[in-house]
Amino acid sequence: ARDRVLPSLSEADNPFVGNAGARGEIWAFGLRNPWRMAFDAATGLLWVGDVGQNDWEEVDLVEKGLNYGWNIMEGAHCFRPRTGCDRTGLQLPVAEYSSAEGCSIIGGSVARSGVLPSLTGAYVYGDFCSGNIWGLRHDGQSLTEQALLVSSDLRITSFGVDQAGELYVLARDAGIYRLVPKQ
Repeated sequence: ARDRVLPSLSEADNPFVGNAGARGEIWAFGLRNPWRMAFDAATGLLWVGDVGQNDWEEVDLVEKGLNYGWNIMEGAHCFRPRTGCDRTGLQLPVAEYSSAEGCSIIGGSVARSGVLPSLTGAYVYGDFCSGNIWGLRHDGQSLTEQALLVSSDLRITSFGVDQAGELYVLARDAGIYRLVPKQ
């Protein structure tokens, strides 16, 4: 077998360049437990569902060199210390929800299908514990829309997109479900 050499990231992509012991593969940091990430094929944006510690689940738009706040922040809230934390240089999430609405975010995908035209361009994600599926829109600067799309009893583990752009939900019960309009 031949050895494969991976290209190295440029110094401009690594927020730790110049620090002793810096690792070349760091691109962004401050994420606690990213659970599914997806590139939007139309925009190239990287969406991440980041599982919180105790109280908040978050959706992030990840960009190179940014610090997403863990373990100073949980979502947009101080974690350590619980109040009065220094948010300087931290990138806050695009969206969040509390443990009252679920316990483990499952990052999703951006809808680009003809079956659900009202969702075109929306980021769709869910929660493992509640089975809720939400959609949101972001204009590049701020959240412009967010809604609960489906309240299910599924134990969601992932989302997928087929070649036609149709969205699928994968669940722990070994089910694969396609999102379709309500009949």
